[in-house]
Amino acid sequence: MFHALATSTRRDILRRTIEREQSVSTLASEYEMSFAAVQKHVAVLEAADLIVKRAEGRERLVRANPEMIARARALLARYEELWRSRIARLDDLLAGPSTSSGTQSVGSGTQGAPDTSDTAEDPRNEEGV
Repeated sequence: MFHALATSTRRDILRRTIEREQSVSTLASEYEMSFAAVQKHVAVLEAADLIVKRAEGRERLVRANPEMIARARALLARYEELWRSRIARLDDLLAGPSTSSGTQSVGSGTQGAPDTSDTAEDPRNEEGV
């Protein structure tokens, strides 16, 4: 999914299809690239299930897939929470020993044991994303 969002053109196509369903030819008219190149971008987004394509007569209409966008948002929120907690722990460690009762110094605890306090829910285990 994140590979599909790696280019600004695909992110823009997704943004435009969130606003409203559009034909591939309408999307292509907005970019300084060939129609085939836009079709390839649409195909990458479709393979990632971020957009849905349907036929209406001779046109191919695309729209954003709100379910997958919501799943991506939830995954990113979990990553953000994970990294914020890790950065907060790093800040505590860099601040040095504290006199508050809840903070441990770097040398305390079981020596050599890895800290696994925030690995209970690893967002990479999200099924289908």
